[in-house]
Amino acid sequence: MTTAQQPLNSGFGAASTAEEVIKGIDLTGQVAIVTGGYSGIGLETARLLRAAGAEVVVPARDVDRARTALEALPGAEVEHLDLMDPASIDTFAQRFLDSGRPLHLLVNSAGIMATPLARDARGHEAQFVTNHLGHFQLTERLWPALVAARGARVVALSSRGHRFGGVDFDDLHFEHRDYDPFAAYGQSKTANALFAVELDRRGKEHRIRAFSVHPGLIIDTGLVKHIDPEFLRAAGTIDDEGRPVRDPERQMKTVQQGSATGVWCATSPQLAGLGGVYCENVDISPLVTPENEAAWYAGENTPGVLPRAADPEAAARLWEVSERLTA
Repeated sequence: MTTAQQPLNSGFGAASTAEEVIKGIDLTGQVAIVTGGYSGIGLETARLLRAAGAEVVVPARDVDRARTALEALPGAEVEHLDLMDPASIDTFAQRFLDSGRPLHLLVNSAGIMATPLARDARGHEAQFVTNHLGHFQLTERLWPALVAARGARVVALSSRGHRFGGVDFDDLHFEHRDYDPFAAYGQSKTANALFAVELDRRGKEHRIRAFSVHPGLIIDTGLVKHIDPEFLRAAGTIDDEGRPVRDPERQMKTVQQGSATGVWCATSPQLAGLGGVYCENVDISPLVTPENEAAWYAGENTPGVLPRAADPEAAARLWEVSERLTA
Protein backbone atom coordinates (compact mmCIF):
# COMPACT_ATOMS: atom_id res chain seq x y z
CA MET A 1 0.00 0.00 0.00
CA THR A 2 1.19 3.55 -0.62
CA THR A 3 -0.15 5.07 2.61
CA ALA A 4 0.14 3.41 6.01
CA GLN A 5 -3.03 2.03 7.59
CA GLN A 6 -2.88 4.58 10.38
CA PRO A 7 -5.93 6.59 11.54
CA LEU A 8 -5.73 10.35 11.01
CA ASN A 9 -8.02 11.27 13.90
CA SER A 10 -10.19 13.03 11.35
CA GLY A 11 -12.56 14.57 13.87
CA PHE A 12 -15.47 12.54 12.53
CA GLY A 13 -16.80 9.20 13.74
CA ALA A 14 -19.16 6.28 13.29
CA ALA A 15 -22.28 8.45 13.63
CA SER A 16 -21.12 11.20 11.26
CA THR A 17 -23.24 11.73 8.16
CA ALA A 18 -22.12 12.38 4.60
CA GLU A 19 -23.72 15.81 4.75
CA GLU A 20 -21.51 16.68 7.71
CA VAL A 21 -18.27 15.52 6.10
CA ILE A 22 -18.84 17.35 2.80
CA LYS A 23 -19.93 20.62 4.42
CA GLY A 24 -18.05 23.58 2.95
CA ILE A 25 -16.51 21.61 0.07
CA ASP A 26 -17.07 23.09 -3.41
CA LEU A 27 -16.97 20.64 -6.33
CA THR A 28 -17.92 23.13 -9.04
CA GLY A 29 -16.24 22.15 -12.30
CA GLN A 30 -15.64 18.55 -11.24
CA VAL A 31 -17.19 15.48 -12.85
CA ALA A 32 -18.23 12.41 -10.87
CA ILE A 33 -19.44 8.94 -11.86
CA VAL A 34 -21.30 6.99 -9.16
CA THR A 35 -22.21 3.40 -9.96
CA GLY A 36 -25.27 2.30 -8.05
CA GLY A 37 -26.05 5.98 -7.67
CA TYR A 38 -29.80 5.54 -7.78
CA SER A 39 -30.40 3.68 -4.53
CA GLY A 40 -29.14 3.46 -0.99
CA ILE A 41 -25.62 4.66 -0.29
CA GLY A 42 -24.99 5.41 -3.96
CA LEU A 43 -28.02 7.68 -4.21
CA GLU A 44 -27.05 9.64 -1.10
CA THR A 45 -23.51 9.96 -2.46
CA ALA A 46 -24.73 11.19 -5.84
CA ARG A 47 -27.11 13.65 -4.17
CA LEU A 48 -24.41 15.25 -2.07
CA LEU A 49 -21.80 15.41 -4.83
CA ARG A 50 -24.38 17.12 -7.03
CA ALA A 51 -25.36 19.51 -4.23
CA ALA A 52 -21.68 20.45 -3.85
CA GLY A 53 -21.57 21.47 -7.51
CA ALA A 54 -20.23 18.41 -9.32
CA GLU A 55 -21.56 17.11 -12.61
CA VAL A 56 -22.85 13.64 -11.70
CA VAL A 57 -23.25 10.68 -14.05
CA VAL A 58 -25.12 7.64 -12.76
CA PRO A 59 -24.66 4.44 -14.78
CA ALA A 60 -27.53 2.00 -14.28
CA ARG A 61 -28.65 -1.36 -15.55
CA ASP A 62 -32.29 -0.29 -15.07
CA VAL A 63 -32.32 3.16 -16.68
CA ASP A 64 -36.02 3.83 -16.09
CA ARG A 65 -35.74 3.01 -12.39
CA ALA A 66 -32.68 5.22 -12.10
CA ARG A 67 -34.36 8.17 -13.79
CA THR A 68 -37.34 7.86 -11.46
CA ALA A 69 -35.07 7.72 -8.40
CA LEU A 70 -33.09 10.74 -9.58
CA GLU A 71 -36.05 12.98 -10.43
CA ALA A 72 -35.28 15.05 -7.33
CA LEU A 73 -31.67 15.49 -8.44
CA PRO A 74 -31.76 18.10 -11.25
CA GLY A 75 -28.94 17.79 -13.72
CA ALA A 76 -27.88 14.24 -12.85
CA GLU A 77 -27.18 12.20 -15.98
CA VAL A 78 -28.30 8.58 -16.34
CA GLU A 79 -26.57 6.19 -18.72
CA HIS A 80 -26.97 2.47 -19.31
CA LEU A 81 -24.35 0.15 -17.79
CA ASP A 82 -24.48 -3.53 -16.85
CA LEU A 83 -21.47 -4.56 -14.76
CA MET A 84 -22.08 -8.20 -15.71
CA ASP A 85 -21.70 -7.39 -19.42
CA PRO A 86 -18.19 -6.46 -20.64
CA ALA A 87 -19.55 -4.97 -23.88
CA SER A 88 -21.90 -2.73 -21.92
CA ILE A 89 -19.00 -1.48 -19.80
CA ASP A 90 -16.92 -0.68 -22.88
CA THR A 91 -19.83 1.12 -24.53
CA PHE A 92 -20.53 3.27 -21.48
CA ALA A 93 -16.86 4.14 -21.01
CA GLN A 94 -16.41 5.04 -24.66
CA ARG A 95 -19.45 7.33 -24.57
CA PHE A 96 -17.98 9.11 -21.59
CA LEU A 97 -14.53 9.41 -23.19
CA ASP A 98 -16.14 10.73 -26.38
CA SER A 99 -17.67 13.56 -24.34
CA GLY A 100 -14.15 14.87 -23.79
CA ARG A 101 -14.69 15.44 -20.09
CA PRO A 102 -12.11 14.68 -17.41
CA LEU A 103 -13.21 12.40 -14.58
CA HIS A 104 -12.37 13.72 -11.12
CA LEU A 105 -14.35 11.29 -8.96
CA LEU A 106 -15.22 7.66 -9.63
CA VAL A 107 -17.26 6.05 -6.86
CA ASN A 108 -17.73 2.33 -7.44
CA SER A 109 -20.72 1.87 -5.17
CA ALA A 110 -22.86 -0.74 -6.95
CA GLY A 111 -22.80 -4.21 -5.46
CA ILE A 112 -24.60 -7.42 -4.53
CA MET A 113 -24.33 -9.55 -1.39
CA ALA A 114 -24.58 -13.25 -0.54
CA THR A 115 -26.56 -14.10 -3.67
CA PRO A 116 -27.35 -17.60 -4.91
CA LEU A 117 -24.78 -18.95 -7.36
CA ALA A 118 -24.96 -17.21 -10.72
CA ARG A 119 -22.47 -16.72 -13.52
CA ASP A 120 -21.97 -14.28 -16.37
CA ALA A 121 -21.69 -15.35 -20.01
CA ARG A 122 -17.99 -16.14 -19.48
CA GLY A 123 -18.72 -18.45 -16.55
CA HIS A 124 -17.40 -16.02 -13.95
CA GLU A 125 -19.08 -15.96 -10.52
CA ALA A 126 -21.57 -13.10 -10.23
CA GLN A 127 -20.48 -11.48 -6.94
CA PHE A 128 -16.85 -11.37 -8.06
CA VAL A 129 -17.92 -9.91 -11.40
CA THR A 130 -20.41 -7.31 -10.12
CA ASN A 131 -18.46 -6.16 -7.09
CA HIS A 132 -14.92 -6.32 -8.45
CA LEU A 133 -14.30 -7.36 -12.03
CA GLY A 134 -16.88 -5.09 -13.67
CA HIS A 135 -15.61 -2.10 -11.71
CA PHE A 136 -12.03 -3.03 -12.53
CA GLN A 137 -12.84 -3.02 -16.25
CA LEU A 138 -14.77 0.24 -15.93
CA THR A 139 -11.87 1.96 -14.16
CA GLU A 140 -9.35 0.70 -16.71
CA ARG A 141 -11.48 1.88 -19.64
CA LEU A 142 -11.97 5.30 -18.02
CA TRP A 143 -8.24 5.71 -17.30
CA PRO A 144 -7.65 8.48 -19.89
CA ALA A 145 -10.39 10.59 -18.31
CA LEU A 146 -8.99 10.01 -14.81
CA VAL A 147 -5.53 11.09 -15.98
CA ALA A 148 -7.03 14.13 -17.72
CA ALA A 149 -8.51 15.33 -14.40
CA ARG A 150 -4.98 16.02 -13.12
CA GLY A 151 -6.11 15.05 -9.66
CA ALA A 152 -8.68 12.24 -9.45
CA ARG A 153 -9.95 9.94 -6.74
CA VAL A 154 -11.43 6.46 -7.07
CA VAL A 155 -13.46 5.01 -4.20
CA ALA A 156 -14.18 1.27 -4.04
CA LEU A 157 -16.97 0.13 -1.73
CA SER A 158 -15.49 -2.77 0.20
CA SER A 159 -16.86 -4.07 3.49
CA ARG A 160 -16.01 -5.57 6.83
CA GLY A 161 -17.45 -8.58 5.04
CA HIS A 162 -13.95 -9.21 3.72
CA ARG A 163 -13.72 -11.27 6.92
CA PHE A 164 -15.73 -14.03 5.21
CA GLY A 165 -12.97 -14.96 2.78
CA GLY A 166 -9.86 -13.93 0.94
CA VAL A 167 -9.20 -14.13 -2.79
CA ASP A 168 -8.80 -17.77 -3.85
CA PHE A 169 -6.55 -17.38 -6.87
CA ASP A 170 -6.79 -21.11 -7.59
CA ASP A 171 -10.59 -21.10 -7.82
CA LEU A 172 -11.95 -17.57 -8.21
CA HIS A 173 -15.26 -18.72 -9.67
CA PHE A 174 -16.14 -21.69 -7.45
CA GLU A 175 -15.58 -24.24 -10.17
CA HIS A 176 -13.82 -26.75 -7.91
CA ARG A 177 -15.12 -25.89 -4.41
CA ASP A 178 -18.62 -25.80 -3.02
CA TYR A 179 -20.26 -22.42 -3.48
CA ASP A 180 -20.85 -20.46 -0.30
CA PRO A 181 -22.65 -17.10 -0.73
CA PHE A 182 -20.75 -15.43 2.11
CA ALA A 183 -17.36 -16.80 1.05
CA ALA A 184 -18.02 -15.41 -2.43
CA TYR A 185 -19.05 -12.08 -0.96
CA GLY A 186 -15.96 -12.00 1.25
CA GLN A 187 -13.75 -12.74 -1.72
CA SER A 188 -15.27 -9.89 -3.72
CA LYS A 189 -14.93 -7.42 -0.84
CA THR A 190 -11.31 -8.43 -0.25
CA ALA A 191 -10.81 -7.86 -3.97
CA ASN A 192 -12.28 -4.35 -3.68
CA ALA A 193 -9.76 -3.45 -0.99
CA LEU A 194 -6.82 -4.95 -2.90
CA PHE A 195 -7.95 -3.15 -6.06
CA ALA A 196 -7.59 0.20 -4.28
CA VAL A 197 -4.10 -0.71 -3.07
CA GLU A 198 -2.76 -1.51 -6.53
CA LEU A 199 -4.74 1.20 -8.34
CA ASP A 200 -3.24 3.78 -6.03
CA ARG A 201 0.27 2.46 -6.63
CA ARG A 202 -0.20 2.61 -10.41
CA GLY A 203 -2.12 5.88 -10.43
CA LYS A 204 -0.10 7.94 -7.99
CA GLU A 205 2.27 9.34 -10.64
CA HIS A 206 -0.79 10.46 -12.64
CA ARG A 207 -2.34 12.09 -9.54
CA ILE A 208 -4.96 9.34 -9.31
CA ARG A 209 -5.50 8.22 -5.72
CA ALA A 210 -7.68 5.32 -4.60
CA PHE A 211 -9.42 4.29 -1.39
CA SER A 212 -11.56 1.38 -0.27
CA VAL A 213 -14.38 1.85 2.21
CA HIS A 214 -16.38 -0.08 4.77
CA PRO A 215 -19.67 1.85 4.90
CA GLY A 216 -21.19 -0.09 7.78
CA LEU A 217 -24.16 -2.43 7.85
CA ILE A 218 -27.10 -0.60 6.33
CA ILE A 219 -30.08 -2.93 6.35
CA ASP A 220 -32.55 -0.74 4.44
CA THR A 221 -30.71 -0.55 1.09
CA GLY A 222 -31.83 -3.83 -0.47
CA LEU A 223 -28.32 -5.27 -0.26
CA VAL A 224 -29.40 -7.93 2.25
CA LYS A 225 -32.46 -9.13 0.31
CA HIS A 226 -30.96 -12.59 -0.17
CA ILE A 227 -30.22 -13.07 3.55
CA ASP A 228 -32.68 -14.92 5.78
CA PRO A 229 -34.36 -12.43 8.17
CA GLU A 230 -33.87 -14.94 10.99
CA PHE A 231 -30.12 -14.69 10.44
CA LEU A 232 -30.31 -10.89 10.65
CA ARG A 233 -32.49 -11.07 13.75
CA ALA A 234 -30.08 -13.45 15.45
CA ALA A 235 -27.23 -11.09 14.61
CA GLY A 236 -29.11 -8.25 16.28
CA THR A 237 -29.34 -6.13 13.14
CA ILE A 238 -33.14 -6.14 12.97
CA ASP A 239 -35.70 -6.25 15.77
CA ASP A 240 -38.60 -8.66 16.20
CA GLU A 241 -40.72 -6.56 13.83
CA GLY A 242 -38.04 -6.62 11.15
CA ARG A 243 -37.04 -2.99 11.64
CA PRO A 244 -33.35 -2.03 11.34
CA VAL A 245 -31.50 -1.60 14.62
CA ARG A 246 -29.44 1.61 14.67
CA ASP A 247 -26.16 1.53 16.57
CA PRO A 248 -23.36 3.28 14.62
CA GLU A 249 -20.65 2.17 17.05
CA ARG A 250 -21.56 -1.42 16.15
CA GLN A 251 -21.66 -0.45 12.44
CA MET A 252 -25.47 -0.55 12.18
CA LYS A 253 -26.02 2.75 10.41
CA THR A 254 -28.48 4.84 8.47
CA VAL A 255 -27.92 5.48 4.78
CA GLN A 256 -26.73 8.99 5.66
CA GLN A 257 -24.14 7.59 8.08
CA GLY A 258 -23.19 4.76 5.76
CA SER A 259 -22.41 7.18 2.92
CA ALA A 260 -20.13 9.34 5.04
CA THR A 261 -16.84 7.47 4.67
CA GLY A 262 -17.12 7.13 0.90
CA VAL A 263 -17.96 10.81 0.48
CA TRP A 264 -15.06 11.73 2.78
CA CYS A 265 -12.66 9.60 0.73
CA ALA A 266 -13.91 11.17 -2.49
CA THR A 267 -13.74 14.79 -1.39
CA SER A 268 -11.90 15.52 1.85
CA PRO A 269 -8.77 17.69 1.78
CA GLN A 270 -7.64 15.70 4.85
CA LEU A 271 -6.66 12.93 2.42
CA ALA A 272 -4.62 15.09 0.06
CA GLY A 273 -1.48 13.21 -0.93
CA LEU A 274 -2.73 9.96 0.58
CA GLY A 275 -4.20 6.81 -0.92
CA GLY A 276 -4.23 3.05 -1.20
CA VAL A 277 -5.91 2.56 2.17
CA TYR A 278 -9.05 0.99 3.62
CA CYS A 279 -11.26 3.41 5.55
CA GLU A 280 -14.21 3.21 7.93
CA ASN A 281 -16.04 5.51 10.34
CA VAL A 282 -14.70 8.48 8.35
CA ASP A 283 -11.05 7.72 9.01
CA ILE A 284 -8.25 5.45 7.85
CA SER A 285 -8.57 2.05 9.53
CA PRO A 286 -5.76 0.37 11.44
CA LEU A 287 -4.51 -3.08 10.46
CA VAL A 288 -6.01 -5.95 12.43
CA THR A 289 -3.20 -7.42 14.53
CA PRO A 290 -2.89 -10.82 16.23
CA GLU A 291 -3.57 -9.02 19.52
CA ASN A 292 -6.95 -7.60 18.47
CA GLU A 293 -7.98 -10.19 15.87
CA ALA A 294 -10.32 -12.08 18.22
CA ALA A 295 -12.10 -8.86 19.22
CA TRP A 296 -12.33 -7.79 15.59
CA TYR A 297 -13.95 -11.05 14.50
CA ALA A 298 -16.28 -10.91 17.49
CA GLY A 299 -17.49 -7.50 16.35
CA GLU A 300 -16.59 -5.78 19.59
CA ASN A 301 -16.53 -2.28 18.10
CA THR A 302 -12.96 -2.85 16.91
CA PRO A 303 -12.15 -1.09 13.61
CA GLY A 304 -9.60 -2.50 11.22
CA VAL A 305 -8.73 -4.26 8.00
CA LEU A 306 -7.28 -7.76 7.76
CA PRO A 307 -3.70 -7.83 6.42
CA ARG A 308 -4.78 -10.06 3.52
CA ALA A 309 -6.97 -7.18 2.24
CA ALA A 310 -4.07 -4.71 2.38
CA ASP A 311 -1.30 -6.93 1.01
CA PRO A 312 0.50 -5.17 -1.88
CA GLU A 313 1.75 -8.47 -3.36
CA ALA A 314 -1.76 -9.93 -3.43
CA ALA A 315 -3.03 -6.63 -4.86
CA ALA A 316 -0.53 -6.74 -7.72
CA ARG A 317 -1.40 -10.37 -8.43
CA LEU A 318 -5.12 -9.63 -8.45
CA TRP A 319 -4.57 -6.75 -10.87
CA GLU A 320 -2.73 -8.99 -13.31
CA VAL A 321 -5.40 -11.70 -13.05
CA SER A 322 -8.16 -9.12 -13.53
CA GLU A 323 -6.43 -7.78 -16.65
CA ARG A 324 -6.37 -11.27 -18.13
CA LEU A 325 -10.01 -11.90 -17.25
CA THR A 326 -11.14 -8.62 -18.85
CA ALA A 327 -8.75 -8.75 -21.82
